[in-house]
Amino acid sequence: MSENKTYDVVIIGAGPCGLACAIEAKKEGLNYIVLEKGSIAESIRRYPINMQFFSTSEMIEIGNIPFISHDIRPTRSEALKYYRKVVEHYDLDVARFTNVEGLDKADGNFILKTSKGTIMTEKVVIAIGYYDVPRALSIDGESLPHVTHYYDEPYRYAHAKCVVVGGANSAIETALDLYRNGADVTMVHQFESLDKTAKYWIVPDLENRIKKGNVKAFFKHCVVKIDEHKVHIKDEHEAVKTLDADFVFLMVGYRPDKDLLERIGIQLNGDAYIPTIDKETFESNIEGIYMAGSVIGGEETAKVFIENGRLHAIPVINDIKSKLKQIR
Repeated sequence: MSENKTYDVVIIGAGPCGLACAIEAKKEGLNYIVLEKGSIAESIRRYPINMQFFSTSEMIEIGNIPFISHDIRPTRSEALKYYRKVVEHYDLDVARFTNVEGLDKADGNFILKTSKGTIMTEKVVIAIGYYDVPRALSIDGESLPHVTHYYDEPYRYAHAKCVVVGGANSAIETALDLYRNGADVTMVHQFESLDKTAKYWIVPDLENRIKKGNVKAFFKHCVVKIDEHKVHIKDEHEAVKTLDADFVFLMVGYRPDKDLLERIGIQLNGDAYIPTIDKETFESNIEGIYMAGSVIGGEETAKVFIENGRLHAIPVINDIKSKLKQIR
C-alpha cells in the first residue's frame, strides 16, 4: 500500500466478490489495491469450522479458476484454500488487516483513511459483505461472555445446556451440530416454524429431532433478557418462561456495516438499508463509488450472495475503466 501515488481504484473487502473485482481490475491494467480488515475471505474464515456451502463449487468460482471439492458442495476449509490460491495465482495486491476508518473527497479524488495510513484513489468499490456485523437483539445480557452471535465448533459445549436463538440456516446448523456432539439443545424462534428457505437437507433433519424430543423448541417466542445462567423468553401473549443456559447462541442474522456506509455518504433506503445504486453499473449515489456483492442487498441477505455477487465484478470494472478513459 502506497501513500505516494493515486490508485485507479481501491476495492474495500477481500471476500469472493471483492477478489473478483480485483481480478478484473488487474486484467484491465488498472492500478488497484484491495483493503481488507481481516484475512483473505475473512467472513468465510469465521464460518463454523465444519460448515458446508449451500452452493456447488462451480457456482462460487472466480477468475475462471476451477474449484475442485471432494463433495458436490465445498466445505469452509476448501473454500478458504481455494480463494487463497486464486489470490496467489493472480498475484493480487491485497493489504490485509487494514481497516478503512473514513473517506473524503478532494480535487476529484477520494482520500481513504485507514488503520495503516492514508491513500488516494480515483474510484472506490465497496465489497464488504454483511457477515461482519451481527443483528443485535438489544436486550439485557446480550454482551455477557457466554453469549455469542457466531458459532465455531461443538466440542466445547458437550453436556452443556445450550440455547440457540433463530430459525434460519445458521441457527439450524448450530442446533444440529451441538445436538450430535452431546449438548442439551433448546431452540427459540420468533416465528411459528423453521425457515423453509434454509438448506433443504437440514430443515427436515431438525424438524425430526424436535418431534422426537432430541431438541427442545419454543416457536413464536422472543428472548427478552439473558442472565448468567438463564434465558428469559416470552410468547405472543406476553407470558414469560425461563430456560437454563450455560451458553447462548444468538444466530439471528447479520447485516452490512451500516455505520461505515453512512459515514461514507451512501444513501440507504427503507428498514432493510438497501443502498442506492445504478442497476447496470452498480455505481452508488456518490459518483465514483461502486458497490459489489452482498452489500447491495442491505439486510435482505438472501437476495445477493457469492453465486450472483461475483458477477458484479465485470460491469463494475468495465464502467470504471470507461469513465477513467473519459477523464484522461
